[in-house]
Order: sequence, then C-alpha cells, then structure tokens
Amino acid sequence: MKKAILSLLILAAAWAAAPACSQVRQTRAQILFYTSQWKGDRFPDGRPKVPGDLLKRAASMSIEDIWGYLEAHGYRNQFEGRWDALHMTDAMPIVGRALTAQYMPTRPDMRTAILAEGKAEGRVMGGGIGTNSWPIAMLRQGDVYVADGFDKIQYGTLIGSNLANGIAGHTLAGFIFFGGIRDQQECREIPNFNGMYKGYDPTAWENMELTGINVPVRIGHAIVLPGDLVLGKPQEGVLFIPAIMARAAINSAEFTHLTDEYNFMLNQEGKNGGQFEGGWTVAKYDAFAKWIDAHPEKLKMSRSEFDQLLQQHKERALHSRPHAKP
Repeated sequence: MKKAILSLLILAAAWAAAPACSQVRQTRAQILFYTSQWKGDRFPDGRPKVPGDLLKRAASMSIEDIWGYLEAHGYRNQFEGRWDALHMTDAMPIVGRALTAQYMPTRPDMRTAILAEGKAEGRVMGGGIGTNSWPIAMLRQGDVYVADGFDKIQYGTLIGSNLANGIAGHTLAGFIFFGGIRDQQECREIPNFNGMYKGYDPTAWENMELTGINVPVRIGHAIVLPGDLVLGKPQEGVLFIPAIMARAAINSAEFTHLTDEYNFMLNQEGKNGGQFEGGWTVAKYDAFAKWIDAHPEKLKMSRSEFDQLLQQHKERALHSRPHAKP
C-alpha cells in the first residue's frame, strides 16, 4: 500500500513538473490527428506542406472545376462566397496554405487564461498589442492567414494597416477573414497584396478574443483545416481544398479546362456538328490527345497523370452516353 501511494506521489510530481500543453496553439500531435491521411511533407508545426507547384497551378484554375471534383468525392462544405476584398479582381487571387485562427466573444476568466498562456510562451503582449497579432507572428512564406471572426465587422476588425503589413511581410500571399478590417485604404496600398473579408469598419476590435491557432475553423459554409490549399478569387469566392485532395483535384480541374479549350476550338471552327457542349466519344478523346501532343506546353501535370485521366474518361465514354463535360 505504501509503495502504491509513493508511486502516485511520484507520478503527480512528474505531472506538475511537466510543461503545460498549449491550449490556444494546437500542438503538432493535434494537427497530425486531424490531417492523419496526409502522407507528404509537413511544416515543423505539423501542418501539411502542399507542394509549391500546386499553389502556382491552382491560381489559374476556375473554382467551379476544382469544386466539382471535391463535391463528387464527398467534400461538400469547402466554398464560401460573397466577400469584400482589398482588390476586387480575380487577377489578384489569394493562394497558399492555410494557417487558421479562431476568435470568439471574450469573457474575463477565459481571457485571463489565454493571456497567461501567451506570457508563458513568450508572446508579444501589452502596449496596445492584442492576441490578434499572435497568429501573424507564426506565418510563413506561402501561408494564407484564415481567421474565423464569427462574421463580426463593427468592433470586429481583426487587422488594420500595421498588422496587414505584418501579414504581407510574412506570407507574400494574403488573408481570408470571416470578419472585418479597418484602415482599408492604407491596406490597399501594400504592394502585391490582397485580402478578402466580410466588411470594412473604422472601429478597432474589442470584446473578442483569440481562442485557437491552427485549429479546424468554420468560415461561413466552409470547414478549414490547417494546411488546406486556399484559393481565393475576389469576384467569385474562396475554396478551401483539403491537402489530401489537392493534387488530384487540380489535375482533374486542369483536364477539364483543357477539354473545354479543345471543345471551344472545335465549336469556333464549325467542326463539332451539333455537339456544342461535348459529345465526348473515344474517338474524340483520341483526337484531343493528338492535340495535346501538338501543344505540350499546355500540360502542367505530368504526361503520365494526363494519360491516366484520359484513360479513365475514355472508359466512361465506352459505358455511357456522350455528355457535356468530362
């Protein structure tokens, strides 16, 4: 009995001496739990590191073509529309890997615990600097800062021009805020920088608190995990592409884009008969493949990936009626 009590006392002492697990910033183990299907490279914090070539390729894809692939594979909550933007043009898309943050209305006891954790972690505090600066300090080049500000705009402005310049310097990408911003004019003057948000207001943020970094967040109708590939097009909306689906979804979108381009050409040349929207048969796919052979510069995926998709679509054409879009 005495040995058992002694063992419990030793174990309790060990627990007391162990460093506290972070509650605001999700740990690497927690990120691995939510992204366990990802088999590629990761950042030290555990976020999936979607390859840079996919970020570049995603920028030129239409949201519809990528969304269609995700929808067909069960990812039905990845898009949110109706945004304001610093630059309301799809010529300045926001593309990168998601670093997420969650905000909630504040309450004193919760705020005390959060600030104590920030102090223990050595985060910058005081002097007018709030917890809304903490995620920005963690951003890396190629990240997109994705924040759930619970759609609060008045007194819900997560950044002004100082923090916007901080985001620009860290990411070279941009931000997506389900909430508001202030200093809109000065933010627009930051070179090669864009952000999407739900509204502008001159008020400073108050009565809200950072409650999670790199946690799963809800952005309107969409669910976002840390490391998701973010594709924001100001005139259309934002698509959050799960890291595990990124390569397949972009390959599929590029294949669709190429078949559209080929079909548009046939329509313009009057060579499509009455099949203006497709009429994809095995013979038409074979002719499409020869067109790709003549224009290899149009192919961004590997030829083996293209050939695999081509074969899949030819097999479908054998067992179904001609359809509008492959």
